[in-house]
Amino acid sequence: MSDKRRPWVQDLLWRLEALGFDLFIGAVRLMGVDRASDFGGWLGRTFGPLSSAHKVAERNLKLAFPEKDVAWRETVLREQWEGLGRSFAEFPLMDKILPSTGRVEVVGKERLEQIARDKIPVVFVSGHLSNWEVMPAAIVDSGVICEMTYRAANNPYVDKRIKDSRFRYGVRLFAPKGGDGARELLEGMKEGRSVALMNDQKFNSGVAAPFFGHDARTAPGPTRLAIRFGTVLQPMSVQRLKGARFRAVVHEPIIPPKTGDRTADIEAGVRMINAFMEDRIRERPAEWFWVHRRWPNEVYAALSERERAISPSS
Repeated sequence: MSDKRRPWVQDLLWRLEALGFDLFIGAVRLMGVDRASDFGGWLGRTFGPLSSAHKVAERNLKLAFPEKDVAWRETVLREQWEGLGRSFAEFPLMDKILPSTGRVEVVGKERLEQIARDKIPVVFVSGHLSNWEVMPAAIVDSGVICEMTYRAANNPYVDKRIKDSRFRYGVRLFAPKGGDGARELLEGMKEGRSVALMNDQKFNSGVAAPFFGHDARTAPGPTRLAIRFGTVLQPMSVQRLKGARFRAVVHEPIIPPKTGDRTADIEAGVRMINAFMEDRIRERPAEWFWVHRRWPNEVYAALSERERAISPSS
């Protein structure tokens, strides 16, 4: 709906929501990085388990780590909620959480410097690990010209504020998700700009590829771009060290196969990305975004059926 046709009530609600967002950003920036991160961690571990998303995260852990016991899952869930709370509170302060500020250690920094120097575009891939905003922060802080994809907020006033927050830490180029975003990414790579995409979320029309022993629909876009432009998939991961200090790791490039069978090559590339993501999550399970329904509905239905079958009351 265009701005002229937008109901005034909706516009008022959006503006009030944006005012609340402004107050939150102002309060967090007054706290400073460490206090804001600690406060966010408290919010996350206190209120996260009370949300409906807690049940989703618990079921995801059962699917991914069926061999683990209840105590292990409870520990991971508690740490996950604290990490999410910290990341939420750190977002308005990302201009202060950069390699150049001393809060982010970059492993493999020379690879980023090479990409920036050679000006050969790559497709950065990662997932919602720790504070995932650290990945684009590390990329742009190294001098790489890169377009980031994002899902626009429903509230246009809040969406502008989110983009403004990212501008503060150096992200200048955005490619919204969807058809327009795909065209922008193509144009950007033709002009020599790299792109960065998260590739760990459910994509209903995507490729079915193994992920923790279950097929998960995964977006083929990153692999498709890499094959089309004859470049590599450049994986990165983020680890929280202590408080609001991080390690960004630039991993070895993933080279999609080129057999001449484009469909098979894309599927193979997606499987390689899923394998990369699974390895990172197994290393630090409490730092992934477990509150997302990653697998198809039938996988969750099968889990429910198994639980009913072993329940003492069945």
